[in-house]
Parts: sequence; structure tokens; C-alpha cells
Amino acid sequence: MSETSAPLLSVRDLKVHFAVRGSHHAVVKAVDGVSFDVPAGRTVALVGESGCGKSTTAYAIIGLEPTTSGNIYFAEHDITHLDKRARRALAGEMEIVFQDPSAALDPKMTIGDSITEPLAIQGWPRNKRRQRVAELLDRVGLPAGLASRTPNALSGGQKQRVVIARALALSPKLLVLDEPVSALDVSIRSQILNLLMELQRDLGLAYLFISHDLSVVRHIADDTIVMYLGTIAEQGETEALFRGPQHPYTQALLSAIPVPNPVVQRTREKIILSGDLPSPLAPPPGCPFVGRCPISIDRCRQVRPILAPAATGTKAACLVRVPAADPTFNERLT
Repeated sequence: MSETSAPLLSVRDLKVHFAVRGSHHAVVKAVDGVSFDVPAGRTVALVGESGCGKSTTAYAIIGLEPTTSGNIYFAEHDITHLDKRARRALAGEMEIVFQDPSAALDPKMTIGDSITEPLAIQGWPRNKRRQRVAELLDRVGLPAGLASRTPNALSGGQKQRVVIARALALSPKLLVLDEPVSALDVSIRSQILNLLMELQRDLGLAYLFISHDLSVVRHIADDTIVMYLGTIAEQGETEALFRGPQHPYTQALLSAIPVPNPVVQRTREKIILSGDLPSPLAPPPGCPFVGRCPISIDRCRQVRPILAPAATGTKAACLVRVPAADPTFNERLT
């Protein structure tokens, strides 16, 4: 990640914990101490299995989930605890695109009205709103005539283009993309990904891209963050992470990516994880991955590793692969 200028988005030791209804003490640690940056003009992907905390992290950043502790900075301003008025003012700078475009669009509103909505909230005059809608539809590759139609007249790919157009209405600097192609047919996914990359190139957008599909992530992301049980297992530039993953969890995820060559697919080793994903109600006291890890040792059950630089260029939280991840281990045992 670039260090030449301040990142557009900085997340520092973010925690999002939920109290369990009916219990005075039980807490779900959905996100448990996550830190990362999103530089301007780059795509940073959050990946991992369902329940790893990636979407909760995104929702906390956008203001849809309250944070328990930690800080979120946007353009060097702390936005962690903004009130509704300040959050509304930020809407033009940061927008979210959800997984299901059908759920994101009101079926009773025309496409033009849906795209116009954020402009109306910000007080744009009607004539400028109509002009902006035409510009946005053209920008995402849709004809202006669709503005008068309702969502049920559109295909899934067209709906997602509309949702992206609405997210662009106020010229944001950052888009949070929550599984933006997973609800689409395979044939349409590459078209939407290519559109997103084109928009980024033309508009200088930064993306926080949430996905469980590592083949998609490799196609679009500059940097990748692998999450497990609310924590970061490994992070780094995408090519470095795919070329030399250090955390056993990252290695398992990458081994599951389908390969077009059937011979390679049959002969390559696939890492099968044993055991179940631990409950965020009672995470292991040491490494969160210890119960499923094929290379764990005794100290992994006692000490929680921290991210540290690996020889391959990534940062990994693994006491076996990157022993320096726990520089105080000996002192804490004695």
C-alpha cells in the first residue's frame, strides 16, 4: 500500500461487539481489533468466510453499525461517532453498493427517481437533477430511456448498474462495495467488474471491496485483507498474497479457487480445514485459527499473534510462519 500520502480511509483497532439479548455478560465479538488503510484511487478487498466480520466492518465504516471502540478516519477526519446531520453531509463523499440490487431499489419508484433521491436530499434543483440522471446512466452504460422505467423491467445486471449510478450521484471519493457481483449471473459479473475498474480509472475512486470470491478479488483488488473470526489473518498487495500466502487460512482459501485447466485442478493440493468455525461468543484465547490449523503448536493456544512482516511481502498473524509476530512471547511465558 502506498505510504507517500495520507490514506483516504484509515481504520484503527476497530471493534464491533454485540450484547446477546437476554444475557448480561455474553458478547459477540463480530470485529475484534481491525486496522487497515484504503489509499485514494486503490481497491482494498476484505475477504473471508461468512461470519468473519468483513461486512460488519464495512457497515461500521459507512455508519450502519455502531462501533464499540477504535477509530475510523476519512480524509484525516475522525468519523467514528458522527451524528445524523454530520453523517448525511458525509454521504456525498462515501457511498455503499449492496449485494442484491433488487433489494436496493424501491420497486414503486422509477429508475430516474431512484437515482435522483440523493440529489433531492441535498437540495439540487429539478432541472439539474434530470441532467445529472442522464449523465449517470450514460456513465454506467445504460440508455437515458430507462429513467422512466421501474426496476421490474430491468435485468439483474442493469439493476446493479442503476445502483452504481445512484452511488455516484454526489461524486463520492470512496465506494464500499458489499459483494457487488455475487448475486449476478456469471456472464454478467465480468461486465460489472470491468465497469467498476473503468469508473475507478476515470473518476479516481477508491473502493473497499467485500467478497468471499478470491478469483474476483484477484481480478480487481490492489490490496487484500484476509479476515478470520473478526480479526485480520493476513494482508498485503494482492499479487504478493496470492503468490506467497503465509497464513494457513489464506493458503486454504487460495487452494479452493477453481482452476480452468482440468489437469491442474485434479493434481493440485487442496487444503481441507478440519473442525468448525469457532463462535465469536467464545473465541479461542490464543490464535483464533488454532482449532482448525494444520500446523499449530502449543504456544498457538496460549498467545494471540499480531500482524508482522513476512519474507514474501505480506503481513501475517501466525506464530509458526512468522515468529516475529509475537516478539514478547518468551517474556510473557516466564
